[in-house]
Amino acid sequence: MKRRYAMGSFLAGAAAARAGDEMSGPALLLAGYAVGGSATEASALLAGITVSAAVGGPLLGALLDRSPRPGRLLARALALYGTGLVLILLSLGRLPLQLTVLIAVFTGLLGPALSGGWTAQLPRVVPRERMPRANALDAMTFSLASLVGPALAGVLAHLLGAPAAVVASAALIACALPAAWTLPMGADEERRRGRDKAPPAAPAPLTADLAAGIRAIIRTRPLARATLASVVSCMGLGMLITCTPLLGERAFGSAAEGTLLLTCTAVSALVANAVLARRPRTIAPDTIIWSSTLLLAAALVLSATGHPVLVVVAALTTGVAEGPQLAALLAIRHRESPERLRSQVFTTGASLKITGFALGAAVAGPLATHSLPTALLAAAGVQLVAGLSFHAFAPGRGNRAFPPRS
Repeated sequence: MKRRYAMGSFLAGAAAARAGDEMSGPALLLAGYAVGGSATEASALLAGITVSAAVGGPLLGALLDRSPRPGRLLARALALYGTGLVLILLSLGRLPLQLTVLIAVFTGLLGPALSGGWTAQLPRVVPRERMPRANALDAMTFSLASLVGPALAGVLAHLLGAPAAVVASAALIACALPAAWTLPMGADEERRRGRDKAPPAAPAPLTADLAAGIRAIIRTRPLARATLASVVSCMGLGMLITCTPLLGERAFGSAAEGTLLLTCTAVSALVANAVLARRPRTIAPDTIIWSSTLLLAAALVLSATGHPVLVVVAALTTGVAEGPQLAALLAIRHRESPERLRSQVFTTGASLKITGFALGAAVAGPLATHSLPTALLAAAGVQLVAGLSFHAFAPGRGNRAFPPRS
């Protein structure tokens, strides 16, 4: 019962925190526009809280790895993130825009706690033999959050105003605090503490841990190629998201219909990961990574046609590829990450994906303005490059899904 409760608490906390995170972006956009009356101000807030996450990931991961109780550090990071959202809201219209954006930047440094920082703690909750299914369930919380978060932000903003949506996103993140605070140390840490009665040695410099985490990603070939492929693939997804309003306008006559395409993608990703959770060992994670990029490329080609039916099929196909790709990436990180560097590997990987997404979005804007089909076909090409980059590394060790302990 303890294991089941621990896993249920973990998933509930992850879902709440990630839904709050997914809410925060649209809510800040709406609040910035409502209070400041400027799309520029609204986009500056979102850019500030997003870009800094790429910087904060490695540092936050290193601190989690060094902490004897990472769950409590994770809870503090979540609390500060939620507090930062409220401070941004309170400063809107009261402080100069530059100071409000600065608050957003500092808040965004803690963003990876809600993604990689949380997922890195999963081995503390479930034994290794149950990791494949637990990993797929954890990946489902991302899809669930991307489905519920923006929709909830829109509904609350419409009924109660944009500030209420920001407060609600912070409240959802706060709901995850008990689950984070009570995370166990993990069996390995408990055994180490039980047999080690000597005073703890002085910790290595933080810079040394940061360098070790980066080396772990680069030198572990299965981890390096999965990370590279996922970052490049995320660039393609950033291009697709940027094109979505124009795609909705072209295919259905309204840019607002583009949000429905994102809903289709989130639902299909959720369903695909639910199927994967039932049979988690059917396909090796490494195979899912490269094959998903081919499926994403095909979906983007279908989108470029602009035909309404094919566009909907493409949105559903995107979710079928994107959901399992995330689950496979998390599985490879769990399998290949050194125990003492696991959190840093997860948060650094999350930061790299955020950077890739931002680059893709920046490139797609001018391309889509010139020609929407060209932008979508370019995104398809990026997905093919992602698949090729996966094969650029030799297979290295381990193309298995969580081999049993010897």
